[in-house]
Amino acid sequence: MSNNKPVVYLVGAGPGDPDLLTVKALRLINQADVIGYDRLVSEPIVALIPHGTQRVYVGKAPGKHHMGQDEINSLLLKLAKSNRKVVRLKGGDPFIFGRGSEEAQYLVQHGVDFEYIPGITAAAACSAYAGIPLTHRGMARSVRLITGHCRADQPLELNWKSLADKQTTLVFYMGIANLSQLREELIKAGLDASTPAAAVENGTKSTQRRCISTLDNLATDIQAMSIRSPALIIIGDVVSFADELNWFTPQSDIKDGIEQQAAEN
Repeated sequence: MSNNKPVVYLVGAGPGDPDLLTVKALRLINQADVIGYDRLVSEPIVALIPHGTQRVYVGKAPGKHHMGQDEINSLLLKLAKSNRKVVRLKGGDPFIFGRGSEEAQYLVQHGVDFEYIPGITAAAACSAYAGIPLTHRGMARSVRLITGHCRADQPLELNWKSLADKQTTLVFYMGIANLSQLREELIKAGLDASTPAAAVENGTKSTQRRCISTLDNLATDIQAMSIRSPALIIIGDVVSFADELNWFTPQSDIKDGIEQQAAEN
């Protein structure tokens, strides 16, 4: 990056467990003058922000935007031109359903450089913490990351036939509200109703919960468990490993070194 132009750091905070932050992400959090963070940045990670660093909440929930995307873009531009070190902290990975590329594009168009620091995306982390490998030899040869939510709550328009592949693991972000449509369209496209399926709520956090079911029954089972967003939907034969490979005990989620740093801040 040029030293003559302002720069914004688009930093992925990962899925919630502060131990999954990258070393670079943590270093930039500690060095920033101002941090704009969204709704999916977990409280333990927000607690790592040093005292004296300006915090700006720019969270967005479905139908409840604290700050719209246009406002966020303008704010980042304003902060960048104030000659302060600006970190835009985003849950998961900024470039995977995080609108980070839109923010980067806006900054570039207005003469501001950006640096992209990848974060561990929910598909990789939440599935792993739920005991579900996204790929497995002889069972899943590909993975599809899919948005389960459309702008303005419009119905999903996806190529369902291409998704109904027995050897592909499907991972839907923000798919809880449209789960009934997902079920109906995938079964109609030829995916077996008995295909293993799961929902992972608050993945990697001490409050993580799993719902292990089938494509046919997942919506009903989620409702019975009162699973809420943020939750990841995983569909595919690899979900059958969930019990055998279930290594994570949420309530034992004790973070020694990184929690000590948060306490010191």
